[in-house]
Amino acid sequence: MTEPNKPDDEHLIADGVDEEPIEHNRRLFEGRSLSFITISAAIYAAFHMLALNGVSLSGMTGGLVNLEFLPDFPLETWNFRIVHVSGALALGFLWYSANKFADEPTGQTPLLGYLSYVLLVPAFVAVGTAISFAFEIKNGAMWNGIDATIKFNETWVFGAPLMAATVGGIVLSWFNKTPRNRYSPPDFVLTVCGLAVAIYLITIYGTLMRNSTGTPFAPIGISIAAISGTLLIMELTRRVAGLALVIIATIFLVYVFVGEFLPGFLQSPAITWQRFFSQVYTDAGILGPTTAVSSTYIILFIIFAAFLQASKVGDYFVNFAFSVAGRARGGPAKVAIFASGLMGMINGTSAGNVVATGSLTIPLMKKVGYHKKTAGAIEAAASTGGQIMPPIMGAGAFIMAEITGIPYTDIAIAAVIPAILYFVSIYFMVDFEAAKLGMRGMREEELPRFHTMVKQVYLFLPIIILIVALFLGYSVIRAGTLATVAAVVVSWLTPNRVGIKSVAKAFELAGGMSIQIIAVCACAGIIVGVIALTGVGARFSNLLLGLAEASQLLALIFAMLIAILLGMGMPTTAAYAVAASVVAPGLIELGIEPLTAHFFVFYFAVVSAITPPVALASYAAAGISGANPMETSVASFKIGIAAFIVPFMFFYNAAILMDGTYLQIGQAFITAVAGVFLLSAGVQGWFLGRSAVWFLRIALVISALFMIAGGLVTDLIGIGLAIAILLIQRVINPKPGSTFRTGGAD
Repeated sequence: MTEPNKPDDEHLIADGVDEEPIEHNRRLFEGRSLSFITISAAIYAAFHMLALNGVSLSGMTGGLVNLEFLPDFPLETWNFRIVHVSGALALGFLWYSANKFADEPTGQTPLLGYLSYVLLVPAFVAVGTAISFAFEIKNGAMWNGIDATIKFNETWVFGAPLMAATVGGIVLSWFNKTPRNRYSPPDFVLTVCGLAVAIYLITIYGTLMRNSTGTPFAPIGISIAAISGTLLIMELTRRVAGLALVIIATIFLVYVFVGEFLPGFLQSPAITWQRFFSQVYTDAGILGPTTAVSSTYIILFIIFAAFLQASKVGDYFVNFAFSVAGRARGGPAKVAIFASGLMGMINGTSAGNVVATGSLTIPLMKKVGYHKKTAGAIEAAASTGGQIMPPIMGAGAFIMAEITGIPYTDIAIAAVIPAILYFVSIYFMVDFEAAKLGMRGMREEELPRFHTMVKQVYLFLPIIILIVALFLGYSVIRAGTLATVAAVVVSWLTPNRVGIKSVAKAFELAGGMSIQIIAVCACAGIIVGVIALTGVGARFSNLLLGLAEASQLLALIFAMLIAILLGMGMPTTAAYAVAASVVAPGLIELGIEPLTAHFFVFYFAVVSAITPPVALASYAAAGISGANPMETSVASFKIGIAAFIVPFMFFYNAAILMDGTYLQIGQAFITAVAGVFLLSAGVQGWFLGRSAVWFLRIALVISALFMIAGGLVTDLIGIGLAIAILLIQRVINPKPGSTFRTGGAD
């Protein structure tokens, strides 16, 4: 036992949970370089906070649509999104190298540096030309895609230098060996190219040319700028999120131009490169729903998360979880479930959640007896569940609201029972595993004191204020802003007070944290644009309708597989955005309610993070546990198996999504929990304190499926079958690997 006079914080376990992990290709600046990137990131994040709350930068008021950035260039919706993307490109290229940094520094070939400085010339030529276009238009020039002089200038004076600098800068960056604490010359070239794209598009979209995209009247410069912007987005996505999304985006882009030669439902009409790229950098693609959400809700909640991190609330969440669940058998595994659910509310990715909490929970799980593979799998499954935890849901709820038009509060309410079912199922799986292995919990003296943790329960206030504000009818932006302010105020009651310096640091942290999600959303927008402009989504819907004529269940299973396939290796936000464009319309065509269809797609996009063979959350957990990544992903798939059943549950029983009377919702919830319990017992082979023989395990799974179906008759059949299994287990008492025997103790 601990000595009574020891300080209350003696046994706090979590320390540094809020620290951002340093990626292998992230630069670590010093001195003036650090000051420059820090100030830039802080300005970028603060600009969004001011703009979203209607603070005018040019003396005007009235919110985002009326905000003006420069005279004659109103920063309305499209332009705001262009600035949003270009700012992330600039920060991203300066902060993230094209390659991982070696342990030992290597010298840079001087020729690469010289070539990079040479490429700055055409990059700045493109910037200057774009600015000159703005003055020409301001002075009354009629801009269109037919005038020969304009076409020549856009192609050769603007487009050719821009493409040369973009392609050259990307290629040179791949071979660059600049030290980790210095900026890379090729990345400066790419930053300037991003600036050129933004200036040109804001200039042109400020005229009537916005309405000409996709027509012969569209200036050729739009298409060239869009190609450059697409390449820049895909390169930054590769740096911050890996190759998976880039490969998928490339496949879709290739499809645009080869679709006319493909058979069956894959065949698409012929599309010229000028027509396609003149439309892809509009709200039909890159500036569409994904960027709309990343430029508003997502970045706002990233700022909120950054302020929570500044007050060290992540450490508190994990310590609180240890104080509540650490004593239970297999305690650290149950802590992982609890902590990951809490952290998931402020963390945007499954893999990021794994890194934040897994560095603590995985070693402790191994210490109490879990195999390293299982320890990593539990953390991966729990962290993935954080993406379906209201109210924030890893930003997926915001994209769903944007795409469907369903109020965000309705989506958050509908997510409550499915989220509970997910975490309850993981709890059962973890508990049965601990029971089978005879594990213990952590000792009292190893854990934070609960009475100490309760004294700081006010740290939950920002999240409570967020939820209350939303349900009082405040807009998401206003509610998020109030919650951010609350995070600052609450921090004054802790040793980690957020002052002026901390506010600046929080904005800087938010700017850095936003880079990955903005790049991913923009890249997903490319795919969404291909789907919209080629019509492949509608043809996929027809395919689902054809399958449904044979079997609606078969159509749902096919939709599930496509959603998982599209989500493999992709962050949750991008996975859902892409799957929602391809799969959800087909499900709605089947007669499924839009909310149910999108939740169906969303859940499978989320669980793709733990689905072999490409499972980002599982791979991140394997890196911490030291286990084989593929074995960890298989184990996490098993632990999260209920998540693959839940979407079918709310398809067959809408009460799971809070659609029905209180009695219907209550019955659906209770029977679903019972079904999840039976399913977990069948999968783990442990039922009410005893091991279950193989045929009883099969019977438990069948019983679970009856309970999950949601009807009164099926519930009664499931209950009856469960009672029969219990009687067989208690009376006949079959042992695994042996013949039946009657009576006696285990």
